[in-house]
Amino acid sequence: MFPESKKIVKIFYKINGRDDDKFNSRRFRFVRTLGCGSFGRVKYAKCKKDGEFYAVKFMKKHEIVKLKQVDHINSERQLMSQIQHPFCVCMRGSFKDDRFVYIVMEVVAGGELFTHLRTERKFTDEQAKFYAAITAEAFRAIHAMDIVHRDLKPENLLMMASGYAKLTDFGFAKIIEPGTRTYTLCGTPEYIAPEVLLNKGHGKPVDWWTLGILIYEMIVGQPPFCDEDPMGIYQRILAGKIFFTKTFDKSARVLVKKLLTADLSKRYGNLKAGPDDIIKHKWFASIDWAKLTKYETPAPFKPPMKSDVDLSNYENIPDSVEVPPIVSGSNDPFSSW
Repeated sequence: MFPESKKIVKIFYKINGRDDDKFNSRRFRFVRTLGCGSFGRVKYAKCKKDGEFYAVKFMKKHEIVKLKQVDHINSERQLMSQIQHPFCVCMRGSFKDDRFVYIVMEVVAGGELFTHLRTERKFTDEQAKFYAAITAEAFRAIHAMDIVHRDLKPENLLMMASGYAKLTDFGFAKIIEPGTRTYTLCGTPEYIAPEVLLNKGHGKPVDWWTLGILIYEMIVGQPPFCDEDPMGIYQRILAGKIFFTKTFDKSARVLVKKLLTADLSKRYGNLKAGPDDIIKHKWFASIDWAKLTKYETPAPFKPPMKSDVDLSNYENIPDSVEVPPIVSGSNDPFSSW
């Protein structure tokens, strides 16, 4: 096990062994912004009590209430509290004050896979296979809990110093019970599955579709369905024509075709064998899945970092000076936080 993964395990027991109400904004020194979202931002912060660093996502209560997204945010917190997997960004706690709700997460310091993919232009077959395997294993784990992620893209895979990656951003994630469907249109245009566009109802198969898109983008350098206009992207997705480069590995090509099929009765991940059709596919023959989940397989790519806490792979985002309105008392729908 890599040193950083041992540290994460140590932090997990340290924090999950105490009550969430011991977290509050006064206990953190916020260092810098790592990313921005619809309701706020994620900041790199040091906990004054234990001296450890965390990624703290804080969201404006007023905006959440105004846009009627209270259930959405409560669901994100609930789902993240259930997920503890080596390839998923783990929640360490949550709290609130009069203006914000906060989700405290482990830090993944190497930046977004998106950043490194754009720098490299495209990944080698070995690199693409490694990150596809990590993503497939993460999906297999959360699907076993009936959780569907629904928002895979290179921006939502965060790189560790070791070269491993973790799935993040469970804002669109949802529990979808077997035999049921959901109908919300969500996701990044290039990654949206046909059944979502056609409002046929969707479930776990949408995640396997997005894995096919990710594999293609890592190998080629761009998604298979591209257009300057989102409507153009949707038309290409529904047309379903995929063009492979000459250097695209044959086994990878077969797998991508099996993932990017609009017919759910033929899409890998949704057949009788479930995720085993993907995990045991010929393209993944060189992957030792047991070693992979223990961080024992050397990563074929490592982000350029001077240390485990070097955050230079994240974009420099100016801090916000905005102070949102107070939401408290009987107006506060986040009493359980």
